[in-house]
Order: sequence, then structure tokens, then C-alpha cells
Amino acid sequence: MIFYLGPLVIGFLLGFILGTRIKPSPESKLKFDAEVYLIVLIAAIVVAYYVGPFPYYLDSPLASGFVSSIIGILIGKLLFGREGSAKSQIE
Repeated sequence: MIFYLGPLVIGFLLGFILGTRIKPSPESKLKFDAEVYLIVLIAAIVVAYYVGPFPYYLDSPLASGFVSSIIGILIGKLLFGREGSAKSQIE
């Protein structure tokens, strides 16, 4: 089984960059707990299954670039998209 690193790396990097740009809005009362991240990850895996692999990629039945970009968004959000940065922008 061959894993193609191109879609994995590019998807993760783009997702990570996008995840670092997600900041909480002070006006919004939405709160994202661990359950929300788990639901997003499960939904992303289901969508990646139905999207299917890129043509000629036979490594897995999932769209590996899509899954790695969702993981990158979640990791980028958890590492750099903290609430403290949004509070400091208000003051």
C-alpha cells in the first residue's frame, strides 16, 4: 500500500494556516467543546469517504487530502486560535 504524501502535506499545511486564522468573536455566545470537534472530525471522515480518493490514488477509500486539511484546521485552531488573542484585540 502506497501513501502519497503530496495531498497529505499540502492539505495539512493549508488547513493549519486556515485554522490559525479562526478567532472567536466576542459578540458570539457560541462555545466549542470537545464534542463539537469530535462531531466535525466524524463528519469530515464521512464526507471524505463519499468524495473518494483523488483519481489514480488507490491508497485508501478516503480523500486523504481532505481529511488531513480538517485535521490541520482543528490543530491550528487548538494551538493558535485561542480566546486570549481575541480578548486582547478588544482592549
